[in-house]
Amino acid sequence: MDEAVERARERLEQVAEGRVEPAAVDAALERTREALESLAQTTAELQAGLPADIQEGLREHFRPSARHLAEVRGLQNQVIGRLERLEGDLLAERHGRVDDLALLVDLIASGWKTVNDRLAKIEQALTPQAQVVELNRRESA
Repeated sequence: MDEAVERARERLEQVAEGRVEPAAVDAALERTREALESLAQTTAELQAGLPADIQEGLREHFRPSARHLAEVRGLQNQVIGRLERLEGDLLAERHGRVDDLALLVDLIASGWKTVNDRLAKIEQALTPQAQVVELNRRESA
């Protein structure tokens, strides 16, 4: 019994140690944003190197696409924000469940300890009576 409780507590500690820190998530998002900015800068530099006629033709050809792309970027930012909130909610819920499980393990362990204590008291109370019965049986034999 004690070994099972100890294993459960160890497992809960391991899960608690595996929690993702919000700072790590923020750092990953910041690196992603920096990479996207770098890509945009590289694209702008490549575009600047094209001749003026080609640049104007590309602008005219892709003007509708640019509006669509801006809309997609806006939607993408909304999705990213929602995903960040969902991730935070999910992590909070998971951590809450782990904490609930830790509490449950503690409650079960203390309940069994109480049962063991009661059984020990009963055994102590019955021991003198068992000795009297045993003496009576030996004397009658």
